[in-house]
Amino acid sequence: MLALAPDGFEERTAADGGLEIAVYTDPEGEAAVRAAFGDVASAPVGEDWAERWRDFHQPVELGSLWIGPPWREPAPERIAVVVDPGRAFGTGAHDTTRLCLEQLERLPRGSLLDVGCGSGVLSIAAARLGYAPVTAVDNDANAVEATRENAARNDVVLDVGMADVLVDELPRAEVAVANVSLAVVAAVLPRLRTGWAVVSGFRAEDALDASGWEPVARAERSGWAVEVLRRPTG
Repeated sequence: MLALAPDGFEERTAADGGLEIAVYTDPEGEAAVRAAFGDVASAPVGEDWAERWRDFHQPVELGSLWIGPPWREPAPERIAVVVDPGRAFGTGAHDTTRLCLEQLERLPRGSLLDVGCGSGVLSIAAARLGYAPVTAVDNDANAVEATRENAARNDVVLDVGMADVLVDELPRAEVAVANVSLAVVAAVLPRLRTGWAVVSGFRAEDALDASGWEPVARAERSGWAVEVLRRPTG
């Protein structure tokens, strides 16, 4: 679906509890999706599509945090993280994002590296939670732009830049967070120069190769998993 809809698509729970993917497209795009997936249902999009798109992004309250789009009113008693995803992945609503944030709230504060920052939700939340300095990298120019814009919107200071995390040298930090795919997590773990790693983006049944790291904690939500790893000392 990423190849067919590079500007983005929705993941949502189907009536039978499975995963449903929705994309807004034109007749040519619909034909390409049908050719790729076969089992496809379509419906015309009304003139109120812009407002319905906004309705899809609901705020998330998690621990001490409130995460939501700029058109929603933050909860005054929580730490607000205002995120407009733009053309980058990450609104705070996905289970893997929530899992990562729950673990970041529990770890000692220090410097942090966000590997594959997307819209910057994890970087910005970390900065609001007291991590510093925070570095965010992604290989997608749209993600870098969205992270910078969202950081300015939240009045937090991030060091944001382009990087291929599988090739480029990664900066040192005390904590790394990587909410990406299983393959990227496994490939990037040996390249990290951090003492701690919070990794997600994979299913609970997936076997993560974390050689050289000590597992400290693991949590699951709706079939997704997060692992907290520590690099052994001595």
